[in-house]
Amino acid sequence: MIQLHDKQFVPFISAKEIDFALTKIVAQVQDDFGDDTPIFIGVLNGAFMVVADFLKKYKSPCEVSFIKMASYQGTETTNTVKELIGINQDLSGRSVVIIEDIVDTGNTIEELKHLFKEQNVKHFRVATLFFKPEAYKKDIKIDYIGIRIPNKFIVGYGLDYDGLGRNLSEVYKLAE
Repeated sequence: MIQLHDKQFVPFISAKEIDFALTKIVAQVQDDFGDDTPIFIGVLNGAFMVVADFLKKYKSPCEVSFIKMASYQGTETTNTVKELIGINQDLSGRSVVIIEDIVDTGNTIEELKHLFKEQNVKHFRVATLFFKPEAYKKDIKIDYIGIRIPNKFIVGYGLDYDGLGRNLSEVYKLAE
């Protein structure tokens, strides 16, 4: 058990399970894009570890960029997505793969789809390490899913609770 601020968390997903899920996602993306050179867009802050490990496994030509979005306060979603840092390059005609740490309500994905539709991208795909099907409220397809999890609050491997826990190599869930 670990303590972050005023909350306790218990082990949930091991580093080995995370690595296996990422390897699976990378293989699917490589199969889908073949000779294309996709641009992977990580959603900060949470996806920085996912993107770094994803790119180490991806063996084909690619580019990477980041966008910073915010939708959480503490352990709850605000249901409002703010773009804090945007993309500064032309994505017209490009294959874009969003790399997320976690998809729960889908609000961030919906906002990103809207942003990239305006940029006239060739392909818009979404890859997420963790997916909460019980919490997902959108009709947008999640193309690549690493691990489906229950609607529990988690930290570690890039995910935080009010700034703490991102550096953990494994994932912990809020203790009940």
